Amino acid sequence: MSEQAAQVSHQGPWRRVWQRFVHHRRGYLSLWLFSILFVLSLGAELLANNRPLLVYYQHQLYLPLIHNYSETTFGGDFATNADYTDPYVIGKIREHGWLLRAPIPFSYDTIDYYNPAPNPAPPNARHWLGTDDRGRDVAARLIYGFRLSVLFGFALTAIGMVIGMLAGAVQGYLGGKVDLFFQRFIEVWGSLPELYLLIIFASIFQPSIGLLLILLSLFGWIGLSDYVRAEFLKGRNLEYVRAARALGVSGPRIMFRHLLPNALTPVITFLPFRVSGAILALTSLDFLGLGVPPSTPSLGELLAQGKNNIDAWWLSLTTFAVLVGTLLLLIFIGEALRAAFDTRQKSPG
Repeated sequence: MSEQAAQVSHQGPWRRVWQRFVHHRRGYLSLWLFSILFVLSLGAELLANNRPLLVYYQHQLYLPLIHNYSETTFGGDFATNADYTDPYVIGKIREHGWLLRAPIPFSYDTIDYYNPAPNPAPPNARHWLGTDDRGRDVAARLIYGFRLSVLFGFALTAIGMVIGMLAGAVQGYLGGKVDLFFQRFIEVWGSLPELYLLIIFASIFQPSIGLLLILLSLFGWIGLSDYVRAEFLKGRNLEYVRAARALGVSGPRIMFRHLLPNALTPVITFLPFRVSGAILALTSLDFLGLGVPPSTPSLGELLAQGKNNIDAWWLSLTTFAVLVGTLLLLIFIGEALRAAFDTRQKSPG
């Protein structure tokens, strides 16, 4: 055996998986790009905000991003909160100091009353990607909407993963009547009309991201539980499981200490595809008006505005580009994960 082959054979399985993933250049670069975009979106308040990040006025520093200041603080006439999109307030601050603004000086809910163009306004120097039909900056809503979509996808995937793994582990390890009961229950539960239930609950309760997360979580675990169940059914009669039973190891310990790590391969490889499915589900429901409230920044809500304003091409085009780009990155990451966990492929190097 050569020295290089000997080094590979001494590497752990997760190390070899990571090497195969890195060797998949498209997926590896997609992971980096998606991670950078997601981290930047976590600081959306620093990228798109109608409040200045820092104000220096009359030899004193102010933090409007954290604290509220009245207009009179900066030499204005009213004791109400300062409107930092008002040219009068900006002029007062610059008379005796300076201010540091975000790259996009509008938040997702800021209505620009001082934009000379009618709404929805096309892209210009003031609004890089234009405004929507209410005068809100499209670029700001895309950044906040991307963050909301990804966080929703992560949350829905995590909940579905936990429930699916628990249900699949119990079915696969216990088998028999327990497995039979769960299978019949899943058949009945999975046949319920999910969209109709969403319409009914949306008409009864106030729409919110939490309600949507709960409703979709009720059905999002079914597909994953089948894969985990199959892995447990395959592994429960292997030699190491029989040896653990003979040594008196408890059932829960065998399930989660011995069988579950070997059943994680389909769970991990499907994670990016489940996240992309959750993002697409949220976007579709928002487009139909069954998702988050209209004031919440959402990709689906922007697509709905684009449908209602055909002439405002920037609404549909930019939102479609963000949505398709996000889904493509997740699909490339999923393909790389699937190839990385394929033991038939040789580790690079």
